[in-house]
Amino acid sequence: MKRPELTVLLASPRGFCAGVVRAIDAVEAALRRYGAPVYVRHEIVHNRFVVDGLKAKGAVFVKELADVPPQTTQPVIFSAHGVPKSVPLQAKALNLQSIDATCPLVTKVHREAEIHHKRGRHVFLIGHAGHPEVIGTMGQLPQGAIELVETVEDVERLVPPAGATLAFATQTTLSVDDTRDVIKALMTRFPDIVAPHKEDICYATTNRQEAVKAVAERVEAVIVVGAPNSSNSQRLREVAARAGCKHAVLVQRAGDIDWDVFGAIKSLGISAGASAPEVLVEEVLAAFAERYDLTIETVSTADESMFFPLPRELRDVA
Repeated sequence: MKRPELTVLLASPRGFCAGVVRAIDAVEAALRRYGAPVYVRHEIVHNRFVVDGLKAKGAVFVKELADVPPQTTQPVIFSAHGVPKSVPLQAKALNLQSIDATCPLVTKVHREAEIHHKRGRHVFLIGHAGHPEVIGTMGQLPQGAIELVETVEDVERLVPPAGATLAFATQTTLSVDDTRDVIKALMTRFPDIVAPHKEDICYATTNRQEAVKAVAERVEAVIVVGAPNSSNSQRLREVAARAGCKHAVLVQRAGDIDWDVFGAIKSLGISAGASAPEVLVEEVLAAFAERYDLTIETVSTADESMFFPLPRELRDVA
């Protein structure tokens, strides 16, 4: 029986960004240097497949530094999302050797927030409550010096300190379109607010959203490979849906595909969040190849060549 035909548009860029590659490489380099176990505070990146792979090599993931065995000489690594200032201080108090794998583009937002605070500005952070990156960025400043803004409606409710000069920063993995609306609302309400020197949403987030947008308007369905707790993956799914794609879903891997939804399509777009490895995209493609005769086309909207060196303590291991 002849299999139905399916045209697959692969969004490019997709998958790992330079910050994610750096964070994963940092754990693997630490394992080579120190041997197992190497402790990692929280998921190094938001992807279960990646985390399980590192566990198999000897990484031990802990929720908090108190979960690291006392008196260990093995290092603890901070995730790519960044941590509040209190965490390195706690590591020092516990005599733990720490290695910071925070993405340099997140560190840039941390430094911007600190500069605003030193200059006496009250800071608004555009982001999602509870996300590790937001917790880390807000934890760079004293309580009350930085305030979270999630929506345009939030902007209307803001009551900044009397007479304060204002500034804003953003989480790096937000929807470009949603953030633009919140920034517009902030600048309309507070015309003198100080904006970032350079946009905080990272190059990888922007590039992946542009690529999935270009694909979504040409297909019946879009699959974004990524984890449900990955902000940038969730934003890709939202961008695809907003671009007019009827079925835009997030799947962690091929076993999550609902064939009742995807069983009768003739065109499909595939992308992957910045913390999703390409092997999972290949797994999804293989699942469709078992059911369809595939014609695969890559839709590229940007070239990426960004590279971040390992944390200083590990550079000679590479």
